[in-house]
Amino acid sequence: MAEKRKDSKGRILRENETQRDNGLYIYSYTNIYGTRKQVSSWKLVPTDKVPSGKRDCISLREKEEAIHEDKRTGVDTSSKNKYTLNDIFDRYMEGKTELKPSTRQNYIYMYNRYVREKLGKRKIADIRYSDVKSFYSGLLNGKGTSRTNGFKPNSLEIIHTILHPTFTLAVRDCVIMKNPTEGVMAEIKKSHNWDKPKRHALTEEQQRVFMEFVDTSETYQHWAPLFTFFLGTGCRVGEGVGLTWDDVDFKNNTISINHNLIYRKRVDSGECEMHITTPKSKSGVRIIPMLREVREALLEIRLVQMQSGGNDTEIDGYTGFVFLNRCGYVNNPHAINRAIERIRLACNKSEAERAKKEHRQPVEIPHFSIHNLRHTFCTRYCENETNIKVIQEIMGHADISTTMNIYAEATESKKKESIQNMEGKIVIRPYAS
Repeated sequence: MAEKRKDSKGRILRENETQRDNGLYIYSYTNIYGTRKQVSSWKLVPTDKVPSGKRDCISLREKEEAIHEDKRTGVDTSSKNKYTLNDIFDRYMEGKTELKPSTRQNYIYMYNRYVREKLGKRKIADIRYSDVKSFYSGLLNGKGTSRTNGFKPNSLEIIHTILHPTFTLAVRDCVIMKNPTEGVMAEIKKSHNWDKPKRHALTEEQQRVFMEFVDTSETYQHWAPLFTFFLGTGCRVGEGVGLTWDDVDFKNNTISINHNLIYRKRVDSGECEMHITTPKSKSGVRIIPMLREVREALLEIRLVQMQSGGNDTEIDGYTGFVFLNRCGYVNNPHAINRAIERIRLACNKSEAERAKKEHRQPVEIPHFSIHNLRHTFCTRYCENETNIKVIQEIMGHADISTTMNIYAEATESKKKESIQNMEGKIVIRPYAS
């Protein structure tokens, strides 16, 4: 029987353990891919003292235990200290060939700005659940961002949408055992004020006051056709500003929604530029019948463009855009929202003066964006249409629950009116005095 090998202290070494003349311990093994590897340490067991002039370290036996555990779970120990979060994210994005260009650019922009230089540089195997939670909380509180009030819930969810599948890829590639983002968002939502700001529709009175002001204002009257279009179709802003005359069928009174115009930042330079992209989902491709007021607004724009000689704006091969600014170029969604805010403030001032003269309470217009006009259209539609499927198709909602939520909110006041109309029409207590 062969004599068992011993170290310099007379201790029996295990299989594949050796000790060099300088005292360094070596353990040789084969990883899950069949590659021969080695780990070393100046200590055989945790209680050993490190030789003078050498750095303290993890003992060889502790490293062996980690190797055996990782082999059992299918994790490649040699990769643990090799890959950073940035490495895995870049690999993840390379494999996401199905992403729309706009979505891809947004993911890369958000990751590069808020993750890459901090959490991204850490070894992915060293990132724990508590690290991710602390990182998310820091973003919400404004740490590491230029936002005074910190991240909004929607922005943090984008970060989570990026990181969760990145860590999942690391698990599937046997780089880590568990995904440290699992369950973090649920805990974050419990510990932070997670009430997403809801987009509310304008009331019928607010809508009337706002549009009356725009129609009669010499300064803002040129915005009336655009607002009429959004209030009469419920289109998303990208669908509206990207509309071309080829999409408008005056003969059949229909509007074809088949593309979006987006204003996105370039990853390389950070500059914004206009691009045409496909609708948000397959359900976004749809035909919308034209209301009379929408038809008249579009004919008004068509006449003005014909008198001015049309326009030669071209974006990604698309020409003949319906809505143009005063410079003859397509409208920037941010510019529209800035205009809405100027109009809102002017409208409220005018309405307050008018209400004072008429001895009544003014109808104040709350802060809103162009997307609220889509929500307003949907609300008016829900108040007058009971077929949820038709509403979903006109709005282009991919998920019926989105339609149902708006429908439930829109019909709440109608239910009250319905009950009030029953007053005196039914007898509940026929024998009551």
